[in-house]
Amino acid sequence: MDIRCDLCPRRCHAARRADKPGGICRSPLTPQVARAAPHYGEEPCIAGKNGTGAVFFTGCNLRCVFCQNVEISRGGGGQPVRVPELRDMFLRLRDMGVDSLDLVTGAHFVPAIAEALAGLTLDIPVVWNSSGYESVETLRMLEGLVQVYMPDLKYYDAVSAKRYSAAEDYPAVAAAAVREMVRQTGPCVLDENGLLRSGVLIRHLILPGRVDEARDVIDFVSDSFPGGTVLFSLMSQYTPMPGLERFPELQRRVTGEENRALIHYMRVRGLEGFWQETDAATEEMIPDWDLTGVNKRDKNGSMT
Repeated sequence: MDIRCDLCPRRCHAARRADKPGGICRSPLTPQVARAAPHYGEEPCIAGKNGTGAVFFTGCNLRCVFCQNVEISRGGGGQPVRVPELRDMFLRLRDMGVDSLDLVTGAHFVPAIAEALAGLTLDIPVVWNSSGYESVETLRMLEGLVQVYMPDLKYYDAVSAKRYSAAEDYPAVAAAAVREMVRQTGPCVLDENGLLRSGVLIRHLILPGRVDEARDVIDFVSDSFPGGTVLFSLMSQYTPMPGLERFPELQRRVTGEENRALIHYMRVRGLEGFWQETDAATEEMIPDWDLTGVNKRDKNGSMT
């Protein structure tokens, strides 16, 4: 069986089958997972003291030229995980004592993920960690199943979105997606330990030389959501990856001056949340895509 896929804003109508990749995301219908393990690199309100149970899905509907997870974002490096196995994976991570369940870049697998979450009692927040390039209709399939949304807000400018991610409509699409996420969760709620129990945490990765655009993103968030509605995370961990010869402006890290200016502006605009120091920009931030925590199959498709 295959579908003509319109899950994401691309609406490419590609024929995606359970076991055969298709579409811009280069993914089958069956979720592909590259890693499922405790992860400590997220914001403190997500990782807590015990880490978050991060499930990294392969494939992506964006084509970011600076992607740090390119080994898996182009659809490679994972194992197929059917719905019952996915549910068991979520429970296994919960039983390891993590403070949240972090589902990373799963927009192209929403039907299967929603089925795996339905009726599941985890007693920890489910975090939807995404690029922000998602359709409102697909996000509504997650309503009531996800407690925390953690979208990127990569661009405010359509020219940059087209140049760096091949998605000219990203600003408008992501803005609508974030508004839908806030509608679903309401204002942020943190517990006595500072863990985010429900709400939306918006991330922005600073790109070198794009300070004005980062200010535009901060302005959009500040103007769109009353104080206390969302949290904001300003990330300076940008690390130049190989293959950027056509983009010389991206072949350096963010400077301390750029970072300090934006931290100051975030404060001026009254955004609550987090920021990084520039020493966060290392390749050590990138996990190993070694199938840790992923059920493997033998050649006959049986569990090993």
